Amino acid sequence: MSDLSVSSTPRSEFDNDEQPSDSSLWLSIKKAAARLSDWFVIQSAPIKLLVVAMALLIPATGIYSLMLTQRQAQVAEQVRSMAGAEGVAAFNDKLPVAFGTGSLLSFLQNNPVDRITVIYKPLMWNVSERVVLVESQGKQYAYYPSDMESKIFADKAVVAPWSGKLSFVPRSDLAPSSLQLLEKLDQGFSGARPQSEKDAWKAGVSGVLSAALTLGLLGFLAFQLKGQFKSLKFIEPAQVSGSLTDLVGMDDIKSEVAQIKDQYMRRAEYAEYGINKPFNVMFSGPAGTGKTKLASYLAKELNLPILFHSAVNLETGYVGGGANTLSRIVAMAKRRKRCIVFLDEAQDLFMKRGGHRKFDDDTQNMLLAVLDGVRTKNDAEIIWIVASNFNSEQMQMDEAMLRRFQMKVDFRLPNREERQSIISHYLSQRAEKVLPDLDLRHLVEITEGRSPADLETIVNQAGITAVQAGMMIGADTLMQAAERVLVGNVNTNTTKERERDRRIIAIHEWGHFLVDFEQERKKAGGNWESILSEMKTLKISLKANPRNNALGFVFHKQGANLLKTKGDIEHDVRVLLGGMANEELFFGEEGTTNGAHNDITRVTKLLHHAVGEMGMYRKTRLNFGALANEGGTKAVDEETRSIMEAQSERLYGETKALLSRLKPLTEHLAGKLMEAGEMSLREALHEIRSFEAACFTFNTKVGLAH
Repeated sequence: MSDLSVSSTPRSEFDNDEQPSDSSLWLSIKKAAARLSDWFVIQSAPIKLLVVAMALLIPATGIYSLMLTQRQAQVAEQVRSMAGAEGVAAFNDKLPVAFGTGSLLSFLQNNPVDRITVIYKPLMWNVSERVVLVESQGKQYAYYPSDMESKIFADKAVVAPWSGKLSFVPRSDLAPSSLQLLEKLDQGFSGARPQSEKDAWKAGVSGVLSAALTLGLLGFLAFQLKGQFKSLKFIEPAQVSGSLTDLVGMDDIKSEVAQIKDQYMRRAEYAEYGINKPFNVMFSGPAGTGKTKLASYLAKELNLPILFHSAVNLETGYVGGGANTLSRIVAMAKRRKRCIVFLDEAQDLFMKRGGHRKFDDDTQNMLLAVLDGVRTKNDAEIIWIVASNFNSEQMQMDEAMLRRFQMKVDFRLPNREERQSIISHYLSQRAEKVLPDLDLRHLVEITEGRSPADLETIVNQAGITAVQAGMMIGADTLMQAAERVLVGNVNTNTTKERERDRRIIAIHEWGHFLVDFEQERKKAGGNWESILSEMKTLKISLKANPRNNALGFVFHKQGANLLKTKGDIEHDVRVLLGGMANEELFFGEEGTTNGAHNDITRVTKLLHHAVGEMGMYRKTRLNFGALANEGGTKAVDEETRSIMEAQSERLYGETKALLSRLKPLTEHLAGKLMEAGEMSLREALHEIRSFEAACFTFNTKVGLAH
């Protein structure tokens, strides 16, 4: 029993080794043939004719060269057979030489023959050039027989009476005087060269031409397939790695895809209910939410090849450029018959037509024609998936384009539970390098509003940091990675030796923090643990952030509230104004810096949203910002401007008044921050409690406490 098992093991291993190699070779051939066919079908008529002509010329020239070579070989063999006859190799250069008249064979039949000398010379790889000198009655008569005459001459030489008088002399063995005589004969015979000699150069030229055409065609196809054709390439289902189960926390979206799969697989049954529209699917949602992955997994589920193409690459800047590319894609898809075409980043294709650039409208019109319902049976089996970051609240979509899509899948950002599952999924892929029992709640909170792609990047960055430090992935590693991904790469060199700038930055950042802190303390009723869990700020740093050209930053988590009240907007404005207000309190109005530029820009947008778009602070509820989308002016009207200015002035005054009471605390915190370089939320709250406790103790001693 053991012998059988042992003997069977190598056989199975051998089979496993051999089978994949054969199948992989066959798959490679099929892929190459499919790519070549895809490339050919999208080419213009002149290119197709050129390729077909070259493909026909290559074997034609090769066959012609081979035929000539074989003919030369036959003649060479005939001369070689004559050279094999016995005779005295001699060339009597003392007798006068005359050009023979008529044919060589007629002369031999009608005249006495003393000697026949055949002078031959190798041409290329065979013997083809020969001069026949017939010595008769004290003279030598020179002949340059044709190929046919050489063949008959060779045949008769076996039984003819003059066969014993034949001698063969290689041209290379002739004396110089004999060579001079032969050169004069060559000049005389220049117009009567045999066909075999003429065929020699023809065969060479044909062979070179065939090789050149072959190399040229292969080079041209290689350039096309690796260069211009690179962006138009179908991916087979077997090449897609992963499956729908890898998309964690997207159950509602995966159910939509399951509906698409069911409708495609049972399209005949759906058609009985009148549902026979083409399969045009629109994926829309924020970037990084898995639209491309889901399309590839759908292709794998349906066992269909898929072509990925960015809609941005459709625009060439020339009229008809995008339309031509779409036509090529359609031609490739029709050749496949059953496939998926995925157009990504197609926001511009959804915009209303009638812009200033005609080539944009041409591309959209072509896509509309491709996606319409008037199709053949084969076209109906092509699934078109057009993905974009389109937001219907911020962009107006072309109605004709909207009607082309019977199925729409709206992607969204993951919620708290889904973020927890996604992070855990990516950590499980490297479980051996992750510390056990990680508490991911803090990381889940700070990644509010982040896409699955961002979460994957954070886990990957944590892995990179762990490898460089030679440690396991832990909670601290993940938090460092989150800061690196969400905030950017920071450094201390920019402000390291600039004490004045560091102090201004510290005062500025504490202004933002303390305005938010006072609001949260009021909500929490003095509960410090509640403040720690509810505050958005995670870290205050004096490190420069090249991503937004900031000399310091506050790392905070995103808010979970999707709906903002008027009070929430005002609080956001106060927090943004806190930096400049603190600068003015400490350095005077002349000492404020341009470090608040980004803050002021965001304040302006918030107030315009509140006043101009939501109608806050006015009796009417009108959205004047919508007029700009309808072709109206983008300039802010005087009434909106005056209300915005008034509210900005009021909120700025309230912020200054609040921070003025906290000026001693700000001074204390700024000093601590300059010493440490950065402080976490827990450290900041500890310093505030310590400072307030010390102040209370001091006031009690001097009798100021109430």
